[in-house]
Amino acid sequence: MSQTMEYKGYNGSVLYSAEDKLLHGRIVGIRDTVSYEGTDVRSLEKNFKSAVDEYLKFCKAEGKTPDTPFKGSFNVRLTPDLHKRAALYAEEHSRKLNAVVHDALQEYLSHAG
Repeated sequence: MSQTMEYKGYNGSVLYSAEDKLLHGRIVGIRDTVSYEGTDVRSLEKNFKSAVDEYLKFCKAEGKTPDTPFKGSFNVRLTPDLHKRAALYAEEHSRKLNAVVHDALQEYLSHAG
């Protein structure tokens, strides 16, 4: 079961507020905050798509380039020891640290169901 929706290359979270009895979410993977809500799944999906369309329209009107979700670049914070071990491993195997991290994530996620 997925906990996200996709539209025009953007992913939106699906959350439930028991207090408000509403479904809600936000576009994930971008710096800008774009949120939406709905009283049922159909209205949540509709409002998510409308939020994406409005975000793109707003960016165009402002002459702003919309944030691109999941550009393939992010910062990873490690303990100094793990950073050292990974850097030494990369050096010893004539690889770039990014390639080592990429392969480690690929391996981990291939087993993560």
